[in-house]
Amino acid sequence: MADLYVKPGNQERGWNDPPQLSYGLQTAGGGKRTPLNKRVPAPLQGSPTGQARSPLTIDNSKQCSREAQDEVPVDVEDILAPLNQTLEACKDSIKTQVFTEIGRRLAVFKEMWSGGKLSTSVQKRMSLLVKELQNKNWDSADEIHRSLMVDHVNEVSQWMVGVKRLIAEARNLPQEASPTEDEPPADGTTDTTKQES
Repeated sequence: MADLYVKPGNQERGWNDPPQLSYGLQTAGGGKRTPLNKRVPAPLQGSPTGQARSPLTIDNSKQCSREAQDEVPVDVEDILAPLNQTLEACKDSIKTQVFTEIGRRLAVFKEMWSGGKLSTSVQKRMSLLVKELQNKNWDSADEIHRSLMVDHVNEVSQWMVGVKRLIAEARNLPQEASPTEDEPPADGTTDTTKQES
């Protein structure tokens, strides 16, 4: 009878084990890793010594292009411009104190980026976060924010609270006030469907 009763929770973990983090960014991009404890066999005695097989150049070119793509520097203004644009769009719907606090934290972010205090990983993830914010993928932007807070807390703790608040305020914006919407024409014309009705 005691076998039928199962206590809730994970039976393999102890009470003082650290929590298992459930954000999905680390597991999403990982491929199968080769074990590092495999031994390389010794070369065969009868193998020809005249020509050595070189690896395929296609694989090398793909690897080089992937590395070059990873090394493309991201400009701080490419990240800050959309963040400041979103902050300006939220200006009317938030308190002045909140507005200035977010602006101050974005200034700290810019200062740390310009001073070289942010790792390449943080810069790339912030670039992804801004793209998700521009596409109004609030949950994805929040997930990237969470992964940055967990993985790089020492680098982002001073300014990430402002980015988190900015994501939350942008999520609460009405659709027409969103900064990524198309602006009306500058010549003063309006939509013809509204004029006819």
